[in-house]
Amino acid sequence: MNNLKHIAIAGNIGSGKTTLAEKLSRHYGWTPLYESVDHNPYLKDFYSDMTRWAFHLQIFFLNSRFNQVHQIRNSEKTIIQDRTIYEDAHIFAANLHKSGHISDRDYQSYLDIFNSMINFVKPPDLLIYLKADIPKLVQQIQKRNREFEYNIKLEYLKTLNEHYEKWIGQYKQGKLLIIDVNRLDFVERVEDFSMIVGKVELELNSLFSVQNQPLR
Repeated sequence: MNNLKHIAIAGNIGSGKTTLAEKLSRHYGWTPLYESVDHNPYLKDFYSDMTRWAFHLQIFFLNSRFNQVHQIRNSEKTIIQDRTIYEDAHIFAANLHKSGHISDRDYQSYLDIFNSMINFVKPPDLLIYLKADIPKLVQQIQKRNREFEYNIKLEYLKTLNEHYEKWIGQYKQGKLLIIDVNRLDFVERVEDFSMIVGKVELELNSLFSVQNQPLR
């Protein structure tokens, strides 16, 4: 794909974004960009005390994602990104504000920063949304066994899913592929990963066809 620059994977905590980004990057030879989790200085504290650390955490993620956007723009390679800058604002910050963990004043400051940044952001060529219900998310979170995620509450995952459904339902920035992963195991079952690749191929071929249409 000559002009293909940016693929992004969206989805709730535990939906399989990072794993799929890794597998697709190997399959296609794309460069993966992962979410800054292991080096995030606020994540562990956040899950212990959301109200105290929510604003700090969201600012860290927003800045990290904006730096990734610059990296994508300046790269000659095709990059697959684990989560987008849109999710930071429309899902996580919005949810924390609605839940009372981010005050009105801090949320407005966050939105002011986000809206300034978004003027310099180009949407991904293809957004892949991994749709997963709560039992699937819990199963995946337990499987990866990260200590700082032990304190994640079911209600938090539920409200995040509600925000995701609303955002995806209104997403108009570019091409969107929704994959229901509730009954899939694309790590253990080759046929499941092959099915996902088939869906991605259809979207990429569609993109390539549009890019190569003659000018009228």
